[in-house]
Amino acid sequence: MKFPLYFSRKIAFSKDNKNNLSRVIIFIGRLSVALGVIVSLITVSTGLGSKKAIKERLGDFSGHVTIKSTQSNSSYNTSVLDNAGLDIKKIQSLPDVASVQKYAMVTGIMRNEHSFCGVIFKGVGKDFDSLRFKKFLIAGKTPFFDGDGYNNGVVISEKIANDLHLKVKDSIVTVFSKADQKPIYRKFEVTGIFKTDIKMIDDQFVVGDINHVKRILDMKPEEIGGLDIFFKNVNDVDEDFPQVEKYIGYKNYAEKATDKYPQINDWIGLFDTNMGIIISIMLLVVIINIIMVLLILIIERTNSIGLLKTLGATNGQIRTTFINYTLIIMIPGLLCGNIIGLGLLFAQKYFEIIKLNPENYYVSVVPVDLNPLVIISISVGILIISGMALVIPSYLISKISPVKAIKYN
Repeated sequence: MKFPLYFSRKIAFSKDNKNNLSRVIIFIGRLSVALGVIVSLITVSTGLGSKKAIKERLGDFSGHVTIKSTQSNSSYNTSVLDNAGLDIKKIQSLPDVASVQKYAMVTGIMRNEHSFCGVIFKGVGKDFDSLRFKKFLIAGKTPFFDGDGYNNGVVISEKIANDLHLKVKDSIVTVFSKADQKPIYRKFEVTGIFKTDIKMIDDQFVVGDINHVKRILDMKPEEIGGLDIFFKNVNDVDEDFPQVEKYIGYKNYAEKATDKYPQINDWIGLFDTNMGIIISIMLLVVIINIIMVLLILIIERTNSIGLLKTLGATNGQIRTTFINYTLIIMIPGLLCGNIIGLGLLFAQKYFEIIKLNPENYYVSVVPVDLNPLVIISISVGILIISGMALVIPSYLISKISPVKAIKYN
């Protein structure tokens, strides 16, 4: 075993540390490290969890990537998707694509004796991913769309259900307008109620049979308004988006779920900024405290430094010894910080203790992403950066004279 590591371990576990100033200094150093780890773990895990949860909710409702016609305007009434160059089978065969579903949308007004509500009627067919949608259901079920005839079952949001005083199995009339024609009336049965916690979705969307939309918009049976593409992992979207664009044709365009709602995309972007600022502040606090610990330990052990120099130890060996010493006494702080931080995160993940207002945060509880790589990286990163930060103040050792140090009391 090399001398600096051997000696640093000896003084780190020396019983003398329990009876002098070292005990207080070491406690302060460990406490700052533990707090730094706890805050960093909570910040990163909740930040990444929030980003992932919001992206998943947006994507699981409307597709991680959506294919639309370039003729689509600001209206929510979909234009017919152009088939020239569009290869749905090639899109479905991409390794990271989980499923593809067809849809068409039209705007309308739901009304009854209680009130009325403007809605976006999203029509889906037999390829509708009801299993993915199931996580949003809070009552009832999704109707089965077999593609034949007209299914009058619809799934409405909790917000719309509350506004119109509707519950499962209730009937509701919806009015659809067409240019230069009389309004079209359709009577639907509420088969399910959903909640995504995304205000822009919950305030407007209704899910029903695509054949109703085709009839209202005078679309041919084989025509569709767009495609919702779902990936196996929401984190694959940016990487695979260019691959999808190759097979959509020249008269269609692809759009990511987050790009549909710029305000949500901006909100997601804030997480990276906030995480960076908080971690930087905590890392600065840890480094300042650890440097303080090192300097006080050097001053306290001036006699030992002088003796080591007299016995032939070089400045580099002594500096390495004290840096190792400081890093060793950080380890209990790292362990305690990880235990407490992970304990709090696991409690939040499985018991959902802290709730949020979905109108402001787009999620109803604080989401947690326990990524092992991130957890390990935080502890290892603090150790490495602290070790690098200790190099400069450790040069104080080279200024200590052996003769004066031995006389120092």
